[in-house]
Amino acid sequence: MQYEGVLKKMQTEIGSPIQYYLVFETDFLNMNQVLDNQLRIEFIKHQCLNCGNDRPIYRQGFCKSCFFDIPSAGEWIMRPELSTAHLDKEDRDLEYEKKVQLQPHIVYLANSSNIKVGVTRKAQIPTRWIDQGAHEAIEIVEVPNRYLAGITEVALKDHVSDKTNWRKMLTNEIEEQDLVDWRNKLKAYIPQEALPYFIEDNTETHLEFPVLQFPQKVKSLSLDKTPTYQGTLKGIKGQYLIFEDNTVFNIRGSEGYYIGLTIN
Repeated sequence: MQYEGVLKKMQTEIGSPIQYYLVFETDFLNMNQVLDNQLRIEFIKHQCLNCGNDRPIYRQGFCKSCFFDIPSAGEWIMRPELSTAHLDKEDRDLEYEKKVQLQPHIVYLANSSNIKVGVTRKAQIPTRWIDQGAHEAIEIVEVPNRYLAGITEVALKDHVSDKTNWRKMLTNEIEEQDLVDWRNKLKAYIPQEALPYFIEDNTETHLEFPVLQFPQKVKSLSLDKTPTYQGTLKGIKGQYLIFEDNTVFNIRGSEGYYIGLTIN
């Protein structure tokens, strides 16, 4: 089987295990069905996810020009505490920013390699947890806009990490945690503006990933350095493909790369 197209983050479907789909312009592939098969990945060109031009990808699947221009790459995406739509204040495109920022957001705890705090739109639960490779997660607060979620995350970062150790996540060096207990302990540090939105009566969500074999020592595949790679797919976790030779390939980190994919 042969496929060709620009890489975008894999779409997912909750299940036991989670189902992963690689979606191209005119076709899609259920990646769970090709576990234990040989995959050949060949870099063909760049294709910016915004302008579609063959330009080097700068960040988030965009060329440098688009990254610093389009509203969907504003700094508030990565730093939600910088959101200003609730003040009717524009960053790059107020209409777009209101659409994204002025909707319910969740501050959550996820355990992938360690306990971390994060922010996502409510509509992105549990997709966000899956993308981070979290085997368990829980919501802490549900607020009406991105700004309140952002200042809550900033406050909690003094007491719990906001980063995932992706190498530990992929080698499955995990430790079970009582996330309900963590949620309750962190309540004391939630800003007063967000405290009325604290969630007191939920339980952990547990996630199962389709992995036949975890890597012993992670080797990251970069299409810039290795434009052609072939290996046997042994698992999928987060947005990573895991191969038998300990190579891992970050699909989301390679958005905007146009590839050929052959499955034997």
